[in-house]
Amino acid sequence: MYKPYSRPVTAASPDVKVAHPVISKLALFILKIIAKPYILLLFGPAKIVLHDEKILFDIFNEPPSGNNRTLIAFRHPDGRESQLLAWFFIFKLRKLAAKKGIHFTKRPHVIFVYGYEVARWGGKAARLVMPKIGAIPIHHSKLDSKGMARIYDSIHNGPYPLALAPEGQVSYSTDTVPRLETGVIRIGFQAAQTNENCSVRLLPLSIHFRYGKRGRKAMEKLLGKIEKTCGFFSKDTSPLSLEERLSRCRNKILEINEERYNIKNESLSFEERHKKVVDAALVAAERMLGIKSEGDFFTRLYKVRHICWDRIYLPDVENFDGVSKAKRSLLDISAGEAWHIARHQELADFGWYFSHPLPKEDSALHVKVQYVQNLFDYASRTMGGAIADRKYIPSDKIIIKPAPVIELSARLCEYKKDRKRTIENTKNDLEKAYLDCIEQVNKTEF
Repeated sequence: MYKPYSRPVTAASPDVKVAHPVISKLALFILKIIAKPYILLLFGPAKIVLHDEKILFDIFNEPPSGNNRTLIAFRHPDGRESQLLAWFFIFKLRKLAAKKGIHFTKRPHVIFVYGYEVARWGGKAARLVMPKIGAIPIHHSKLDSKGMARIYDSIHNGPYPLALAPEGQVSYSTDTVPRLETGVIRIGFQAAQTNENCSVRLLPLSIHFRYGKRGRKAMEKLLGKIEKTCGFFSKDTSPLSLEERLSRCRNKILEINEERYNIKNESLSFEERHKKVVDAALVAAERMLGIKSEGDFFTRLYKVRHICWDRIYLPDVENFDGVSKAKRSLLDISAGEAWHIARHQELADFGWYFSHPLPKEDSALHVKVQYVQNLFDYASRTMGGAIADRKYIPSDKIIIKPAPVIELSARLCEYKKDRKRTIENTKNDLEKAYLDCIEQVNKTEF
């Protein structure tokens, strides 16, 4: 029997405390032992390929006393990129360079910036490991002066590149760039303006997954699971194409959500009907929290998410000493309510990105695999799941593709004259760099 996901949170928990970020040699030594098995567990025996390697080699081969500061703007379509890149930069890149006769002046390392929510849902392992490799936590949608101070200190004093995901969160799309946030660009320009002796630049980095026979077989198995969930079975009399199978499952899940939110099934396209569901899900969460629908979609989404997290993980609470039984029970009820409210938010979150056309029979395998993974996620979020319940199909190759750097310091004069326009132009250039990476990878046989 197909079971709902994400075990409900029924009790409030003390606020998550994250240690001050440092780079621990002992932690790196231990990670070196366990990192490879962990990556194998996470990605299977996929071959990791670095394309345009000279770009990364040049970045990491600069002298420690240099005045260049690099922000690595990596794409986040899958959800596992941070783990992959941390292992790759810290433990793999140096060996790849040595094979080319290049010996770095210092061991490669990257400082990752991550949201506090990772420390919450990532559990004790994330709270233990992330600070020990120098990763910097920051609140995603509320003022965090301490986090920003740590970020600027890391940029100015180095000596390692800073890594951020401009998409803000998982985008569920390898071959398109659904949206970019400007946070990394703003941070880069602010750092360049504060210290004009440093040359601040942006390094676009794209990650791509490719599949073979094993992936195709796993895709078929996952699609069969989705069909069973939707009430369709393999004994159906007439054979259907892949597009037809995906379409009927997608429509069935949409109908269930329309019924859930009391939306009339009109003669509209899937995209139009689905948008109504996404909007209704976010409005439902806001109504249950008693807050107004103010701002754009993602401002509203992040607000709901943080309120729910703050009711489960209580701000500024070390423990429950001195809290009466009645008060504690009330906090637990509030945490349980927040979990249920977050189910609407999770559907709205993923649903915004689930807008890609159905793959055709002649579509590339990675396009089909991604759609099936996302269709499973659509069913999962409908049933109360979250990204932790996402199913990953094993890949044969993982391609890391850097693009030429975008020099932010060279645009500083433009930035001082017109910040808004310069930031927007830089965002467009970053998006174009990603799209160029996608086009080049799709044209290359690996």
